[in-house]
Amino acid sequence: MKKTYLLLFLFVLSACVKTNKEQNQSSDIPNIILIMADDQGWGDLESSGNKNIKTPNIDLLSSEGVSFVNFYVQPVCSPTRAELLTGIQYPKLGVYDTSAGGERMNLGTPTLAEALIEEGYVTAAYGKWHNGMQPPYHPNSRGFTDFYGFTSGHWGNYFSPMLEHNGELVEGKGFLVDDLTQRGIDFIEQNKNRPFFLYLPYNTPHSPMQVPDKYWDAFKEKDLTSKYQDQEKEDVEFTKAALAMVTNIDDNVGRVLRKVASLGLSENTIIIYLTDNGPNSYRYNGGMRGRKGSVDEGGVRSPFFIRWESKLQKGKIIEPIASVLDIMPTLLSIVRKESITPSSFDGIDLSPLLFKENPTWKDRLLFHHWNGKTSVRTENYRLDNENRLYHIKEDRGQRTDRSSEFPEITESLIAQKKSWLRETEPSMADDRPFTLGYPEAIYTQIPARDGIASGSIKRSNRWPNDSFFTNWKNVKDSISWDVEVLSAGTYEVEVYYTCPKSAIGSNLSLTHGKNELSTPISASHNPPLKGMENDRVPRMESYVKDFVSLKMGRIQLQKGRHPLSLKLASLNGSAGPDIRLLLFKKL
Repeated sequence: MKKTYLLLFLFVLSACVKTNKEQNQSSDIPNIILIMADDQGWGDLESSGNKNIKTPNIDLLSSEGVSFVNFYVQPVCSPTRAELLTGIQYPKLGVYDTSAGGERMNLGTPTLAEALIEEGYVTAAYGKWHNGMQPPYHPNSRGFTDFYGFTSGHWGNYFSPMLEHNGELVEGKGFLVDDLTQRGIDFIEQNKNRPFFLYLPYNTPHSPMQVPDKYWDAFKEKDLTSKYQDQEKEDVEFTKAALAMVTNIDDNVGRVLRKVASLGLSENTIIIYLTDNGPNSYRYNGGMRGRKGSVDEGGVRSPFFIRWESKLQKGKIIEPIASVLDIMPTLLSIVRKESITPSSFDGIDLSPLLFKENPTWKDRLLFHHWNGKTSVRTENYRLDNENRLYHIKEDRGQRTDRSSEFPEITESLIAQKKSWLRETEPSMADDRPFTLGYPEAIYTQIPARDGIASGSIKRSNRWPNDSFFTNWKNVKDSISWDVEVLSAGTYEVEVYYTCPKSAIGSNLSLTHGKNELSTPISASHNPPLKGMENDRVPRMESYVKDFVSLKMGRIQLQKGRHPLSLKLASLNGSAGPDIRLLLFKKL
């Protein structure tokens, strides 16, 4: 009898998987899962020749899919993400920094998510956004129906941290990458019968170098055999932490692959894996010069694997150079079953390389720029920032300058570089205010990251992204933000703060134009800094605290651009509050 029930159960399960598969494929539109690691280098994979690490799940996407061996991103986070989401070169989008507003993509440029919604997709992003916090720069305003994670450039705690879900502040569950993956798995399950686009921009192995014991224990005593070519530059403990974090990513990629397979969706799901820039330390990277922030090969080369079981040849290797700019036009070409007009994007449609054998392919130029430095990559060469020419196919490590040997090529690429800089005008300036009260959004965060302090107030760290303001000493001190209110109305305001007991009875005052709100501090909350207890190596970013909410009340705001100013109308004791962020809820 038990055997009969077991056979019946297996039959029903098989039928359910088949039904889900048929329902999902009936639309003839593939699901898309796009996974991006943060600060992982090209060399942080076993398939890249790194003997220190095993990455069977990520590498499975290569062996069962297509690998681009000359795939390039930008040297740092926000520029790469902006180009991925739009197919447009990042300086044209208003992106010029990784914090304090410079990470935002200009409005009016359609994103991949927005384009896919028009094709009938449901969309979600879980992880690190890093292209704008306040709506309409927020992911919910750029085509992602569901967002869970953080919008800043880096985060100070990876174990059950403060996160947001569609603008509302929430507490994470466990180790962050595991948590993000679970959200993704739940999303796949919930949308298995309709086309979906799942964007999983993981937050690791970006520092702080935090990872569960299980992964750290596998590396802490390990002898590393694959190392950076200039071994004196390598911080071995940092490398071990990074590899432990990549191993965790690999396990989570495996979780995603198993969920897709268990639902019978593998043949109708495109899965992409890449990283956002070069490694965040000097470690094994295939002998390439440079790391994160560099415009040399080591700073901008990324693994790029794409698997689509029913359509793409397993184990195919593609040699021509390709770019993160190409992802949006390529996916839209696949979904729409039509060629994409080149003038619509700076990237190009890679479909011929994916689906055809030996297609006709033209040489192209890829420009990599950051912090005033620019390099140019062609099919065979790279002109570096100092106008030295390297034959990359023969000299991936950029050791032999060939500019005197090939003066015509060198001069042509120098001219192309100058022309690109004139056309795109990369800048380090911004006159865009921070937005508040976008009509289609309920919540707006105004974090310390985006503020300017006066008087004795200091930022907790030179890197703004997960910082807070501290050292408030007197009533003349203040914090201000350049804010434009987009829609008039009543807003409920909370401030996330800590303060000593002596500050109880002090009064906080918030003003924007002629509108003002004040409230007394009625409770102390003075927790210690944390984060160091989970760091595997010392961090350079700010440590964090458990900030709590103080409901300031309601404020009536008018449309317009004014400084949003937080002051102390009165101060008890010698120290005022530390400030993490303001949260506005439109009523």
